[in-house]
Amino acid sequence: MAGEPPRLSRSESLHQQLARNIRNDIESGRLRDGQPLPSTRDLAKQWQVSVFTINEAMKLLIDEGLVDSRPRAGRIVTAPDQAKRVEVRTSRPKVLLIGGYAGSGKTELGRILARETGWPILDKDTLTRPVVEAALEFIGCSPNDRESEKYLTAIRPREYEALRSAVMENVQCGNSAIVTAPFIRELRDQAWIDRTQATFTAADADVTVVWVHCDIDTMLTYVRHRGAARDASKLDNWTTYAASIDIDFRPPIDHIVIDNSATGAPLQTQARELIATILGADT
Repeated sequence: MAGEPPRLSRSESLHQQLARNIRNDIESGRLRDGQPLPSTRDLAKQWQVSVFTINEAMKLLIDEGLVDSRPRAGRIVTAPDQAKRVEVRTSRPKVLLIGGYAGSGKTELGRILARETGWPILDKDTLTRPVVEAALEFIGCSPNDRESEKYLTAIRPREYEALRSAVMENVQCGNSAIVTAPFIRELRDQAWIDRTQATFTAADADVTVVWVHCDIDTMLTYVRHRGAARDASKLDNWTTYAASIDIDFRPPIDHIVIDNSATGAPLQTQARELIATILGADT
């Protein structure tokens, strides 16, 4: 159930998976420099693992310099670089369209990229969710509905129109933008792809499509970790949902794949490589 504490999957050792989740939260700025982490017992309860597992995860993060263990203060996030102001300017605005399935880590990647570049992050759910929920209730649906034909045909297209308009406002000001949304149906629709590329090209912006790949077990961990009400139906029927998606899907256009599976490189490492690729194309 969506309201239950998150459970860790077994695609990698429990302490490594826990460390990965906390590392991503630090690198994306969700956990701030100097912020105390919950106690060992609280973390063990939250993740439904043993105290030993928590301590092993903390050892990894301490070794990486992301967490500091202080007498009487507990464990503290150590990320002094978060205070640095970074702003990357390019000759032409860059639009990064970051897609992926629920729980793939696309928003975490977007936040890391935003911290590394100073570019605004435009997340579909953040921008549209309150209005979407109200609209769904108005037409007699659950505010958490993301599967019905009514949502898919009447509301979802409007979400992406609003998102594109927000991107265009930034581009017209000469600003780059990081855009995070599933883009699953959209990146299968050649007409939508052509229309979107033409819109941004006409505005003198360069578009990069990024697809975040994630294995099913790690996806489940992310979905449970975020605890969003809109994920309830997926979690209630996870086996059916997992069988319905194609994790091998790739957009039928030029794109960059980010591997956020348990065996992938840290998101921050891949984010920096992505930025270098984009900036290299600008020279």
